[in-house]
Amino acid sequence: MKYETLPGGATVPKIGFGCWKIGGEKHPDPSLDDWSLAALRSALELGYTHFDTAEVYAGGHSEKLTGQAVRESGIDREQLLITSKVAPAHLGYQSVLDACAGSLRRLQMDYLDIYLIHWPKTDMPLEDTFRAFNQLVDEGKVRHVGVSNFSVEQLRWAQALSATPIITNQVPYSLGERSYVKNGMLAYCQENDILLTAYSPVKEGGVNVSPELQAVARAHNATVQQIALAWLVQQKRVITIPMSGNPAHQADNLAAGEIVLSEAEMAALG
Repeated sequence: MKYETLPGGATVPKIGFGCWKIGGEKHPDPSLDDWSLAALRSALELGYTHFDTAEVYAGGHSEKLTGQAVRESGIDREQLLITSKVAPAHLGYQSVLDACAGSLRRLQMDYLDIYLIHWPKTDMPLEDTFRAFNQLVDEGKVRHVGVSNFSVEQLRWAQALSATPIITNQVPYSLGERSYVKNGMLAYCQENDILLTAYSPVKEGGVNVSPELQAVARAHNATVQQIALAWLVQQKRVITIPMSGNPAHQADNLAAGEIVLSEAEMAALG
């Protein structure tokens, strides 16, 4: 597996595990618990170490199940990176503190490795948000902070308010989704040593299959989904968080981090 280095020397794997739909979507769905726990357990057994969840995923139920699977695995908490996100409705100072406490309670963990603002708002009280974020870092409840779905202007604003480096902006990015390339975000992150965390990297199992993509996949004896992931993680300061409940697909996704594409192949894919 390829890694990126965080400020302070910690490393984050290029390919992690996204927890959207674990436990439900917008609301808890207990009928999915067995499927969700099986997906998390297989991911842990395969060697995934970065798990990305949020307080809004299944109304917090995703966090509960993620924490349960980690505890049952017996894996040392220090060997894992757990990311969660505060909802845009909770960006006030006390609301952030309460939201983080709720995430930690549901996860049954003492700290988050990465805590993100899930979505920006036009009227967000970002000074208050980062007053709380800075306090959470000082208290050891959060190790690194970041944002999600931010513009370059909003990211600069966050950087100015954060007492510690903004380590990532989590945005949609894939072979078929280049809006954060066009708006300058990818270049800004690469120039300022910020991770771009690509979500929806294969559009929940589907990619736009071009002749070029098919040719590269054949050359590497890989699936087109694997090449789509390899294309992402070969880029400087880009990591990704695909999700699958299928152990075979999980293994394929993880193995994509070992594929090395040539400069010509990267260029052919765009």
